[in-house]
Amino acid sequence: MFFEYPKLLWLLALPVLLVAHYLWLELGGRRPHMRSSILAPWLSGGPSVLAWLRHLPFILRIAALCLLIVALARPRSSTETEKVDTEGIDIVLAMDVSTSMLARDFEPDRISAAKDIAIEFIAQRPSDRMGIVVFAGESYTQCPLTTDRATLINLMKDVQTDLIEDGTAIGNGLATAVARMKDSDAKSRVIILLTDGVNNRGEIAPATAAEIARTYGIRVYTIGLGTRGEAPYPVMTPWGVEVRKVPVEIDEGLLKAIAETTGGRYFRATDNTKLSEIYSEINQMEKVRTTIDSFPVYKELFGKYAVWALVCLLLELALRLFIRRLP
Repeated sequence: MFFEYPKLLWLLALPVLLVAHYLWLELGGRRPHMRSSILAPWLSGGPSVLAWLRHLPFILRIAALCLLIVALARPRSSTETEKVDTEGIDIVLAMDVSTSMLARDFEPDRISAAKDIAIEFIAQRPSDRMGIVVFAGESYTQCPLTTDRATLINLMKDVQTDLIEDGTAIGNGLATAVARMKDSDAKSRVIILLTDGVNNRGEIAPATAAEIARTYGIRVYTIGLGTRGEAPYPVMTPWGVEVRKVPVEIDEGLLKAIAETTGGRYFRATDNTKLSEIYSEINQMEKVRTTIDSFPVYKELFGKYAVWALVCLLLELALRLFIRRLP
């Protein structure tokens, strides 16, 4: 057993001082006395049970105080150990944030749907390290690999268009995602690359980035996001925002080639439901379980001490009421 806040145990000096004060009052400070002409009645018997019983409430109060101090110090036990299974997978979500992601063939638009479904995917994999890379005309890391789900989800919510130069640099986005996990020692490393366009920017060719990913043993799942044909897109005009139909252009051949080069798969998402199904399928495919070393399972003990302190206080109260009623 150990204590989370051991410094609080110094408070145990307080009941020691209270006991010393009580003994001083009983033995010297306020001993009751009376005058009598004869000693016979006092020599015939010892102290009564009631005389001893009057000390018990104080003893119970001191015991309750000690138990409460120990409970506040938060005693814990770590004698038990447990082995935990984990997926052992590192995953980077590489997301296109070009302005074409504002198209409204998804509800409410492509980028909002992609973020919401990605957040659901993140929540379904609590044991994996995950990161976020965003790209448009250039790319950057929105969140490095982490197991902190709250931070990861909050940073995913912050993803939006217009933060970086517009365009679609698929090669740069993929290369940045590879750089984030090339030194990882996870048993399985995966990139989920989502885009709705054609590569038209960037210094790194997508095929080159795919070869680099294969060199490091990183599997890439590619997702083409967009309906087939035309999609409604908000356009700013002198009279306000006007929704117009624009052609959907996705380089499916390139995305398939990236997936095949790295041992992944290509998916086409044409609406929210299909995109959710794709993430669910990837979630089921990426199950590489491993057992990590034992670690201590902490058991909180403060509740036991707090309960016994309450019992002592209730006994003290009951005893005081009992003593008062004695003739």
